[in-house]
Amino acid sequence: MSISTTIKTIQDIMRKDAGVDGDAQRISQLVWMIFLKIFDDREAEWELLEDDYKSPIPEALRWRNWAADSEGITGDTLLDFVDNALFKTFKSLTLTSGIDRRAYVVRAVFEDAYNYMKNGTLIRQVINKLNEVDFNNSQDRHLFGDIYEKILRDLQNAGNAGEYYTPRAVTQFMVDMIDPKLGENLLDPACGTGGFLVCGLEHILQKYVKTPDERAKLHQSIMGVEKKPLPHLLCITNMLLHGVDVPNVRHDNTLARPLRDYKPSDKVNVILTNPPFGGMEEDGIETNFGAFRTKETADLFLVLIIHLLEDGGRGAIVLPDGTLFGEGVKTRIKEKLLEECYLHTIVRLPNGVFNPYTGIKTNLLFFTKGKPTKEIWYYEHPYPPGYKSYNKSKPIRIEEFEPEKAWWHNRQENEFAWKVNIEQIKSNNFNLDIKNPHKLDAEHIDLEEMLADYQQLSNELAQTRNTLKQELMRALQNT
Repeated sequence: MSISTTIKTIQDIMRKDAGVDGDAQRISQLVWMIFLKIFDDREAEWELLEDDYKSPIPEALRWRNWAADSEGITGDTLLDFVDNALFKTFKSLTLTSGIDRRAYVVRAVFEDAYNYMKNGTLIRQVINKLNEVDFNNSQDRHLFGDIYEKILRDLQNAGNAGEYYTPRAVTQFMVDMIDPKLGENLLDPACGTGGFLVCGLEHILQKYVKTPDERAKLHQSIMGVEKKPLPHLLCITNMLLHGVDVPNVRHDNTLARPLRDYKPSDKVNVILTNPPFGGMEEDGIETNFGAFRTKETADLFLVLIIHLLEDGGRGAIVLPDGTLFGEGVKTRIKEKLLEECYLHTIVRLPNGVFNPYTGIKTNLLFFTKGKPTKEIWYYEHPYPPGYKSYNKSKPIRIEEFEPEKAWWHNRQENEFAWKVNIEQIKSNNFNLDIKNPHKLDAEHIDLEEMLADYQQLSNELAQTRNTLKQELMRALQNT
């Protein structure tokens, strides 16, 4: 049976359980179970590679000892075991100095996890389906990556405003252009389920890592922070699935720490992120940002990123159109960005890239800390031929970014690319919402056509109105 079918079967089983209410609980239930299965499969690998390996999980609670046997405990016995042994132990797992750091990962996952299922027989059925997947098998692991993305997309039915899955093509393009390297610290301060972290990890592995020691160094340099429990759990599992034994991913709100509390040692080389936008932060968070007080989450993250990048550090962020043309505190934030960073590129994405999560138009901003902006290059990403928008069955693809990649290191103006100097931006009160000048003629023609159509419609309405008026007058005369 394919992994896709296995996951669908598991979701169907969960729908029969009265304790699981909606997508969020179903996904959360599925992911802590997947985590334990992946962790156990990884432990089998660690036992082969490490002579003195000792599991941080109590022996009776290891997946292989209570879940692996398809004829093992079930029904009320299994339900009692999960609720009163497994969860209680993992939530209070003792963490002492010298203990395997993988124990921290286990407790971090279960701190905000819950067992929503109330039927032990159905729990056993789910476990038995999961046991059909071998996460040490490279083919299964690769295929599960695609299924993992499907699970993330399902979050759209359970998430709040501003939370959505970043298309893999967008993530890949941003990573490729920033080109993080071995030895650089890579941070996503709003990492969600870990898309940028995993993409950055794979990029560095493929281009710059040659030895096991370099791989270990890389794993320590990938860092993330996520505010909400379910995306954090998904991120930890995602990183574990991609070979990171101890993911450096904190469950925290990055914005809750005042800017003044950061030390030089907190600075990083690379930041890649798609922060939530359209949402508002809780009262008091804005006081951490001094003169840049606002409750708009995306704006606060932009200030934080500027602050956290070391001189020469590189950043790439997804931002909505509203940040580009917004005024007030948004203007001050953009002024700070342009004074402290070289904002060299803005890629303007068309409508529909983030469908079905949001219809808001978005932009990819690329900048380097330490030098002021002298000019900004814009690139308007076009739809592929025959497309009028993107949707679930026709998402944006990485191949579409080939023109941008070819243009990136040999920049010249063309029908999609144009350059704007800083004086023009300052004179326009730091409005970065600058339209493609090469489309003005086309837009003018469209406007003329629209006016002609409007005039024709007006004439037809007037003619119809006169006809009706004459009919009404004749009718009145005949009465």
